[in-house]
Amino acid sequence: MKPATKVALAQINTTVGDFAGNSKLILASALAAEQGGAHLVLTPELSLCGYPAQDLWLRPAYIEAVAQAFQVLVAELAQFKGLAVVIGHACWHDGALRNTASVARDGLVIAQYFKHELPNYGVFDEKRYFTAGTQPCVFEHDGIKFGINICEDAWFKSAPIAAKQSGAEVLLVLNASPFHMAKSTQRLDILRRCVDRAGLSVLSVNLCGGQDELVFDGQSQALDRAGHCVGTLPAFKPALGFFDVHAGGAVQAGQGVMPLTQTTPDDDLAHVWAALTLGVHDYVEKNGFKSVILGLSGGIDSAVVLAIAVDALGAGWVKTVMMPSAYTADMSTDDAQEMANRLGVVHHNIPIKSVTQAFEAALAPFFVGQVADTTEENLQSRVRGTLLMALSNKFGHLVLTTGNKSELTTGYCTLYGDMAGGFAVLKDVPKTLVYRLARWRNTQSQIIPERIITRAPSAELRPDQTDQDSLPAYEVIDSIIEGYVEHNQPSTLLIKSGLEADSVNQVTRLLRINEHKRRQSPPGPKITVRAFGRDWRYPLTNKFNE
Repeated sequence: MKPATKVALAQINTTVGDFAGNSKLILASALAAEQGGAHLVLTPELSLCGYPAQDLWLRPAYIEAVAQAFQVLVAELAQFKGLAVVIGHACWHDGALRNTASVARDGLVIAQYFKHELPNYGVFDEKRYFTAGTQPCVFEHDGIKFGINICEDAWFKSAPIAAKQSGAEVLLVLNASPFHMAKSTQRLDILRRCVDRAGLSVLSVNLCGGQDELVFDGQSQALDRAGHCVGTLPAFKPALGFFDVHAGGAVQAGQGVMPLTQTTPDDDLAHVWAALTLGVHDYVEKNGFKSVILGLSGGIDSAVVLAIAVDALGAGWVKTVMMPSAYTADMSTDDAQEMANRLGVVHHNIPIKSVTQAFEAALAPFFVGQVADTTEENLQSRVRGTLLMALSNKFGHLVLTTGNKSELTTGYCTLYGDMAGGFAVLKDVPKTLVYRLARWRNTQSQIIPERIITRAPSAELRPDQTDQDSLPAYEVIDSIIEGYVEHNQPSTLLIKSGLEADSVNQVTRLLRINEHKRRQSPPGPKITVRAFGRDWRYPLTNKFNE
């Protein structure tokens, strides 16, 4: 009996436009795969280019650079005699740009596939850049006939069935599939449907790493012809996993592969935490920052952001600043210091009372006869934002903002104040999830003081202030966000489900009138099915009222 063909899934962390760096990752994967006895290596979708390149695809110089990098890579892969490497890249074909998978072997391109199904929803804009292919691609290697699909192709019938009809025994799927909660379950269901339709076992590799707002979680996997997951690669870290493919398409797990396990709510929280830390790490590292800074208020949001930053980068990369105002409680100052001590970060105190008074004095001639309102509250927040940005300018720190999705939804945040910064770690994390993440992280090690988790949330911009003075309970707000924002449900349905009409109307009104704030907020990692940013595209000037 002929020995099995060993296929390696190269779950790598690429960067958009870093052709030399991405090529090195592919070459390193090929070397490790050859040393592990592999005959074929599968890389993720557009792995040579990084994903998503967005409007770089519209620049001729970028496309030319991709083509040159591809030629060099194919030539360099020739050193691995007899090893076939499936490379995700883009190329011009018949006068159009194509999302492409090419099979390189011994210095030659022996097969090429152009993606059929181009997603154009959510964070995806592939029809803006690419032209769809129409032909299947099946190639023979080491006695096995392999078909190729790219990501979205496997979600539909046409491309997998075309590969089967063209003689494929196994389907190779290249993916750049970003993370959101429950995405891994969705992917597995899609691949099982693909197996059921085409009658083929599937080897599916996914990108890993952070790219702006998107985080790719890896979790590459293989399914046999019965739809059983025979093994998966780790989540949120680069990996190389081996699978044995037998004549006829039977698949077995090999080195570097884990069994599929049943997930729990704690696993879900662990995955969200991993996504946030990977998103922070890669944004900082890939953009060349050497340190980050944040305002540490003694509240839950900044505490969680600090914990994520230290987990992502290490304490030596993180600086914190407590900026107490006239309304800051002593417990806030104490708790901020306590958490900074627990994590071993450099922590400073800059009182803002005198700076705020200077602003108020400068504005006093204009405010004569005016009653104090949120203007004076927001001045305190903007003083803090100014101080953080000054420290950023002077020392090159990236400012991490600490606002959450619930605050962005309702506008409970200050432009040029607590929204000032370069990366919004909790931008897609609702307040109730912030609390769950804090409690989960404390099960790993007690880094967040308990009082930070249990005390009522407050902006501390006026005496005895709490968030719920002007907002519904966060449990209510987050239920409305889940239904209205993330799943596009109408207000009437939310009210029928049991939510109070006044709360639904208040939150949806606040959502509508604060679009201008969200448009000016920093990027942040996507972890829900619909995040503010590239997922959410509403006009600023808008008279529609549902």
